[in-house]
Amino acid sequence: MSTQIVMPEAGESVVSGVLSTWVKPDGAFVQRDETIAEVETDKITVEIYAPAAGVLRHRATEGDEVQIGAVLAEVDDSAELPSPAALPASTPSPAVQSEKLASTPPARASTASAQSSEASGKNGDVRATPLAVKLARQHGVDLSKIRGTGPGDRIREQDVLDAARGSKDALDVPASASPAPSLPTAAAPTPAVGVRGVTRERMSPLRQKVASRLVEAQHTAAMLTTFNECDMTAVMELRKQYKESFEKKHGIGLGFMSFFVKAAANALRAFPMVNAFIVADEDGKPAIEKHDYADIAIAVASPKGLVVPVIRDCQTLSFADVEKAVKDFGTRARDGKLALEEMQGGTFTITNGGIFGSLMSTPILNPPQSAILGMHAIKNRAMEHPAGSGQVAIRPMMYLALSYDHRIVDGAEAVRFLVAIKDAIEDPSRLLLDL
Repeated sequence: MSTQIVMPEAGESVVSGVLSTWVKPDGAFVQRDETIAEVETDKITVEIYAPAAGVLRHRATEGDEVQIGAVLAEVDDSAELPSPAALPASTPSPAVQSEKLASTPPARASTASAQSSEASGKNGDVRATPLAVKLARQHGVDLSKIRGTGPGDRIREQDVLDAARGSKDALDVPASASPAPSLPTAAAPTPAVGVRGVTRERMSPLRQKVASRLVEAQHTAAMLTTFNECDMTAVMELRKQYKESFEKKHGIGLGFMSFFVKAAANALRAFPMVNAFIVADEDGKPAIEKHDYADIAIAVASPKGLVVPVIRDCQTLSFADVEKAVKDFGTRARDGKLALEEMQGGTFTITNGGIFGSLMSTPILNPPQSAILGMHAIKNRAMEHPAGSGQVAIRPMMYLALSYDHRIVDGAEAVRFLVAIKDAIEDPSRLLLDL
């Protein structure tokens, strides 16, 4: 008897997904609840589990777009786990393998080597998806030298493609692995001078969704950006003074993001229109939806694209709570483990381009939100200090950018909101006193 495995629902607006990886090959015996495949939607990566133990039969191929409810595979649950006696004989000793390889015709030697490399990628210390193994063989990439970005550090197809586009010399077989003396070696082909390669790959559903939302924001909102700068001296000194005790007590490092999240939560309460949406009422007319809470989304870069998980009720959280949430989201975003509900419902967004070296930018709104705060790199600059003294001092400065929807947020309100964040960062005691 066979049990069908169908594409599960992954949210109200999700109608299909792309089968990105078969974790288990066709014909493999799988255990119940074992991960057999990964499907990418325009929001998250969904892991598919075996509903029963048995032999897996694929009904879709990697790269296929699969509709919700469509059959991905079947599990023959009448099949039993093969007994040890029925399993193939154990792998021959290295001496026997060497003898067989030496007797292999030269035309087949490279094929045998590639198959050996593939087996190592599946069963050895290197964990790689079947498609990644196939691409590594095609591009001549050594899997043991690639850092995997998939769940459990598994090497995925994108990791292999990134390595193939880099320096292939650094990915050849290690120098310590010298070829068997009995095998003839062919001269390495010399790359043609002036050859220019072009590759095309399908845009992932997540990146397609990000692209459509960014275009939507620019087409529907009256988007404007205001800038300011803040002196990071006080925050940096506070971090330096309490870094060790904070980490010892809470088990997490004290970063800059918690200061900005708490400053933004306070400013959103003081300027509620920045924390509001434009929606349609029961008559279909434009209306303003206000929120008495601060659900702040944090833009996180993942291997598949930008994701914005939401930290709920930031107005009630401590600095440690915020830092733990940020670290957790960053880790799970890289592993593709974020849940759909964790990326929905934010009322405001913070993005930190400074970690990549950005000095200034104009961030794009995350609909239906009305504003987004951009943080940037900290640079030492000559500033008047103290203010009004006429003296110049070198201070660590950060540019701040607030993009907002001018249909709902007035310019004066946006400027005052950004100044409130600047004041809280330059004098963190305001956060403690709720000023």
